[in-house]
Amino acid sequence: MADETLDAKGLNCPLPILKAKKALKGMDDGKVLEVISTDPGSIADFQAFCRTTGNELMEHATNDGVYTFLIKRVV
Repeated sequence: MADETLDAKGLNCPLPILKAKKALKGMDDGKVLEVISTDPGSIADFQAFCRTTGNELMEHATNDGVYTFLIKRVV
């Protein structure tokens, strides 16, 4: 279950990542951000983002061209 949701549909790289970074910065450790995107590149982008920032990519799903990510703030 997400604590906050970021609707990044219609935005292309790097905007979904930048908006997620800003949203996570304002959240407490352990809170979960749900990001919804339509950018196909966002799968690799969010995997790399979490790997480099130390945040946890809890899950991601794809449904009819909509990509959903659950990211836990851990840093």
